[in-house]
Amino acid sequence: MNRTKLTFFIGLISLWSFHLLAQQDPMYTQYMYNTLSVNPGYAGSRGALSLNGLFRTQWIGINGAPQTQTLTVHSPVYNENMGLGLSVINDKVGPIHQTMLFADYAYHIQTTPNAKLSLGLKAGVNIYQADLLALNPNQSNDPAIYNISNRLLPNIGVGAYYYSDKGYIGLSAPKLLEHDLKSGEISASKERRHYFLIGGYVFELNEYLKFKPSFLMKAVSGAPLSIDLSGNFFINDKFGVGAAYRFGDSFSALLQYYVTPQFRVGYAYDYTLTDLQNYNSGSHEIMLGYDFYFIDTNRIRSPRFF
Repeated sequence: MNRTKLTFFIGLISLWSFHLLAQQDPMYTQYMYNTLSVNPGYAGSRGALSLNGLFRTQWIGINGAPQTQTLTVHSPVYNENMGLGLSVINDKVGPIHQTMLFADYAYHIQTTPNAKLSLGLKAGVNIYQADLLALNPNQSNDPAIYNISNRLLPNIGVGAYYYSDKGYIGLSAPKLLEHDLKSGEISASKERRHYFLIGGYVFELNEYLKFKPSFLMKAVSGAPLSIDLSGNFFINDKFGVGAAYRFGDSFSALLQYYVTPQFRVGYAYDYTLTDLQNYNSGSHEIMLGYDFYFIDTNRIRSPRFF
């Protein structure tokens, strides 16, 4: 078997493992900057109209490897007691293409002078496509191999998010409904309900240096528990450098730079630890974010790290 066929074979096995293990939601290394996608309670928590984009290309060198683009926007409304948000996610894995459009609502409750509890709701639709015939099956007219075109899968989700100026913790299920993906009487797969637990804290080591550890845990029926751990050092509130580890999957290097307290950029590189490391040159992820402040524009603000 030549290298091209072997690469395609491994990519195909990875694709089907992706569905058989039920890990259907996209993964991110810079998950700490993509909280709205997994927890609607995050909407409005930054105290500004906040835009964030994440662009991920996974497993460079394998045909059909995952590619994901995410855009989120959210803002507080009505004296910051409520927040509204919007998430747009475009995800492609081999012949599977998903476009997710979700709106978010959050209500923020002041629990202490420095902390709030936010309860959120998420509602939207997943536009699902599967071009399985593009895999060129050996047996034509196989009823188990078919295309799914623009299947609309509406869904709702919930989340709770507790945060202060120094840290946060959140629990959520962004898609509660589990849809069967069928063509006629044949069921190809099923959307699985994912549960997310996230958290992080900023430790001020001295006047010039901060340390921010964070974690993400994802649980879904039919798959092992997924755990991401990361730690970032921030120098002079401008430059961040850190590392991350996804258990049993990858090790990552992270960089962040705050061009201004409002404008931030980030980059992450993943080194694969599984057998796929022999067939790809890693994964790349770019983050861009900007906060618009329309009130007290003359006040000096410190960067928000979550």
